[in-house]
Amino acid sequence: MSRTALITGAGRGIGKACSQKFADYGYSVIIPSRNEMDLNSRESIINYISSLDCDIDVLVNNAGINPLANIGSIDFDSAGELMNVNFWAPVFLTELLAPRMKNRGYGRIVNISSIWSGVTKAGRSMYASSKAAINAFTRNAAVEFGPYNVLVNAVAPGYINTELTKQNNTPEQIENIKKNLPVNRLAEPEEIAELIFFLASEKNTFVTGQTIFADGGYSLL
Repeated sequence: MSRTALITGAGRGIGKACSQKFADYGYSVIIPSRNEMDLNSRESIINYISSLDCDIDVLVNNAGINPLANIGSIDFDSAGELMNVNFWAPVFLTELLAPRMKNRGYGRIVNISSIWSGVTKAGRSMYASSKAAINAFTRNAAVEFGPYNVLVNAVAPGYINTELTKQNNTPEQIENIKKNLPVNRLAEPEEIAELIFFLASEKNTFVTGQTIFADGGYSLL
């Protein structure tokens, strides 16, 4: 049976690796651009989903933004956009798509969280909060939709070799991060895509409500 996956934020990094992985395994992959579906706008999300003429079997909520700001200098306009993209957009998409999955008796949802949902670092209070909220929402959605073969999980990546990591860390900081990780390197996006694909595939029949940390041991230190 042909399956269809909708992946947000698939233009680069983990999302791009995911879209390639799903395509390689024969999935029809839908990758909305920001012009097509603005994740900062509930109306845009509703309009885009309403325009689709196919069933969505897999939802990967990957898109995210991470403007840094210490407490005391938070730009609440930017923080509002961060919460919209990182938290509310996945909620809206789940609200729209999970009941349809329930009616068909099949669905897989993977929310991309972050190590900062479990540990934290200066300047990441809003980002960490958005990802901790995603973890909680994942658990609740898993409970509500589990009886209908709709499995909902989160993946919390650590330091990945992506543009976002390079944006928020200098080359010297990245080298120090590598040295201090138990595995002594950053992950490649394709490695995280492997885990996401398993959770979103028919091979996953029992794992739900979990936030899986894929961080090379960072959170153990």
